[in-house]
Amino acid sequence: MSLLNVTNLRIDFKTLEGTVHAVQGVDFSLHEGETLAIVGESGCGKSVTVKSILKLLPMPPAEIVHGEILYKEEDLLTVSKQRLREIRGGQISMIFQEPMTSLNPVFTVGQQIAETFHVHQQMNRAQAMDAAVQMLDKVRISSPRKRAREYPHQLSGGMRQRVMIAMALACQPQILIADEPTTALDVTIQAQIMDLMGRLLEEFQTAILLITHDLGVVAETAQRVIVMYAGKIVESGDVITIFKEPLHPYTKGLLESIPCLGRRSLHGKKRLHEIRGTVPSLRGSMPGCWFAPRCEHALKKCQEEMPRLKSITDKHRVRCWLCE
Repeated sequence: MSLLNVTNLRIDFKTLEGTVHAVQGVDFSLHEGETLAIVGESGCGKSVTVKSILKLLPMPPAEIVHGEILYKEEDLLTVSKQRLREIRGGQISMIFQEPMTSLNPVFTVGQQIAETFHVHQQMNRAQAMDAAVQMLDKVRISSPRKRAREYPHQLSGGMRQRVMIAMALACQPQILIADEPTTALDVTIQAQIMDLMGRLLEEFQTAILLITHDLGVVAETAQRVIVMYAGKIVESGDVITIFKEPLHPYTKGLLESIPCLGRRSLHGKKRLHEIRGTVPSLRGSMPGCWFAPRCEHALKKCQEEMPRLKSITDKHRVRCWLCE
């Protein structure tokens, strides 16, 4: 059963230099209990897409031009502000990319987690603080009652990320949006955070929308993958298909860019692959496929006409003229 359905989403940013078409006609669904990963280079529209779900984009300059975001048949783009506040943090939660800037520096971490219980579960202040301490214990923070009285700057990066997870999962949401949850953490802490998230999500039966550029994390945690480039979905499918049988040249380039020390890469090459060129400007319009200037296999048609997102199988879609 689908919990979330995003249809034909388009988001623009109005700037002094012109209109930036950040997201262009994105469609996807998220099912109960699954992990769906959205991957791509920085600036491809991943974070903008997921922030629009909870209307967390600055408006202006952001503008949702058209589209539909259905959560259990409710369009989140048209619900009242009061209803959106009930859903945000209660039924759909988000772990932000930078916990140091997402946590309020003038309140203790216990107060910030307790606020979630106070607002969404109508607990009094004492009950909410007790529940906050219990959540800190669940995310494996030692001496949780002591830590609850500390401020964000007194905690390490890994502990701040655990606080963000505790806050996001406090009300046992049905959907968790995780925007680069392991950014700026060392590899050991990254593994601990992903293991912790997996354990808690299994306990709470929460569906997760994971935004990342780390394909190793995707391979270990996700069931389905969406690959975005320049504001568009260029390929989507289940993890095994995308990793073993990628069809779009951009997806292949991302997979070949994975460092494979001491062994051959997925496609038999020892040298670390790079995708030549740079991401195009999203201002204005450009004929043809936006990846064509960087593609080693581009056809004349690629320069002239944008390919449609074609279904190869029931679970595999790709936007490329080479697959027509």
